[in-house]
Amino acid sequence: QVQLVESGGGTVQAGGSLRLSCAASGRPISTYTVGWFRQQPGEQREFVGAIGWSTANTHYADSTEGRFTLSRDNAKNTIYLQMNSLKPEDTAVYYCAAQAYGRLISVQYDHWGQGTQVTVSS
Repeated sequence: QVQLVESGGGTVQAGGSLRLSCAASGRPISTYTVGWFRQQPGEQREFVGAIGWSTANTHYADSTEGRFTLSRDNAKNTIYLQMNSLKPEDTAVYYCAAQAYGRLISVQYDHWGQGTQVTVSS
């Protein structure tokens, strides 16, 4: 079983940047497709982006394409979500999730972190 811990959340002004980390333990993250999701209070969880396990290809939601960038450091067993040009509507709890040898799109994630809060002030 892989365990995931998100970090890097905080409060930032609109237009600013944050980098979230998803640190894995228990298994090498290199064999997992990792997705990021976010959820605002009272809303459904929303897909943010995903990074593949084999080629590190990435796929983003329309709302984050061009502003958010996913990367992986397999040596550190960590996935990063760089978020630039942040908007107030990006405010949410951000979660990372992992699926062993998962597809990049339409994947059912089995492992989830506890989330980290991101707040963007206007």
